[in-house]
Amino acid sequence: MLKLLQNEWMKLWSKKATWVMVLLLVVGVAGMLSLTKWLSTIDGNEASGGNVSVEGPSDAPDWRLQAEAERAEISVQLTDSKLSATRKSELEDQLKIAEYRLAEDAPPHGSYSRQQIIKDSSGIASFAMLFVIIVAAGIVATEFSDGTIKMLLARPVKRWKVLTSKFLATVLFGLLLMAAGFLVSVLLSFLLFSPDGGIELAVKGGEVAEVSIWPEALNYLVLAFVNIIVYTTFAFMIGSVFRSGSLAIGLSLFIFFTGNTVSALLSRYEIAKYLFFSHDLVSLAQGMAFIEGVTLPFAAAVLGVYAVLFLLVSYMVFSRRDVTA
Repeated sequence: MLKLLQNEWMKLWSKKATWVMVLLLVVGVAGMLSLTKWLSTIDGNEASGGNVSVEGPSDAPDWRLQAEAERAEISVQLTDSKLSATRKSELEDQLKIAEYRLAEDAPPHGSYSRQQIIKDSSGIASFAMLFVIIVAAGIVATEFSDGTIKMLLARPVKRWKVLTSKFLATVLFGLLLMAAGFLVSVLLSFLLFSPDGGIELAVKGGEVAEVSIWPEALNYLVLAFVNIIVYTTFAFMIGSVFRSGSLAIGLSLFIFFTGNTVSALLSRYEIAKYLFFSHDLVSLAQGMAFIEGVTLPFAAAVLGVYAVLFLLVSYMVFSRRDVTA
């Protein structure tokens, strides 16, 4: 198995397109952060949270207005008797943090501070997603289109091992892209952005405590990678079943780009909770639930089931397919 994986890895990196993808990722992340450097972070002295807005004196710090708005909005949400226990607990923790900031004069990190940019590094997943989908869609399909599948399966190696090596090579490629993107993001964060006096807070043991940004940034990065894995397995399945890389790429990217819109349209229906493109683990971890009743553990479970299902279909079809014709 290890030898097969090594062969697939070397085959992947022998292609010029692979190096182009890595270069495009680095350029994309650098361009995004360079553009971010020039964006303004000031927009008057009115802060809002959901359906609640708060206006303060002209000399009030912007973060206090935002914290007031957040506290007011959370208080409104907590009056909903239909809240699940998990969601209620999340809102109560957010309320504690908002109240602590106001009481202790503990500002959050600014939107364009070095710390916040590092925390938001999970945004590189959007770039990585595109390239991993392309690789996953073609890594099996090209064997059929190039006619090399017969030679590949003629060796005394079980088919499931061949498919596993290809899937693992794709996952490792995605992991490498995420790591490279994160390193570039951190490096440019130190070069382009300045630190601020903000404080990162979290609720631990029922008490609000100051924490480091790094564990949270890495946590968001891992959650973003989970989303990548699910789309990767989907593209991998389509490419394996239909032997068409273009179909797998087109369908996967279509779902990736339109998934949020479809989820919003179906959000009033129960089925929306069980669609894999309805769940963004990073958004849920940040307290943004776009579908009522969806929690981070629930979303992770749904994505896990889909990933296993996609892989099962891939293995079943690939193992039984006749390649002599």
